[in-house]
Amino acid sequence: MSALHSTFMQLALAEARAALRVGEVPVGAVVVSAQGEVLARAYNLRETETDPTAHAEILAMREAGRRLGNWRLSGATLYVTLEPCPMCAAAIVLARVQRVVFAAQDPRLGAAGSRLQLFAELAGDWPVDVIGGVLEEEASTLLKDFFAGRR
Repeated sequence: MSALHSTFMQLALAEARAALRVGEVPVGAVVVSAQGEVLARAYNLRETETDPTAHAEILAMREAGRRLGNWRLSGATLYVTLEPCPMCAAAIVLARVQRVVFAAQDPRLGAAGSRLQLFAELAGDWPVDVIGGVLEEEASTLLKDFFAGRR
């Protein structure tokens, strides 16, 4: 695992902890340009915004697009603490994100290999490189602790 991936995943984990503080499922995301600049950070806000699409990945990509003045995030890497779901995977492909780096697998809804292989199936003209398991234990612990507290 590259030190660079760990560094940016730490930023995504900080976002996940921010989500936890406001009672959201602790998932965080960071969009990084091809030049290594952080374009956007976000965390889940589904409960806060009463919006089923307010996943960390979607919110981070929206902000990155606004910042760039372009919905195409070509060359960007998206770091996220949980494997993207099908909705987010499709949005990632449509946004032309080059790479997704995720921490914890999602056996229930994961679209990067745990449940589905949507990145492989949707790639077409815009293939997405996928790297999983970066700081997986830390992200998994955050999620497990959150859901254990809800039971």
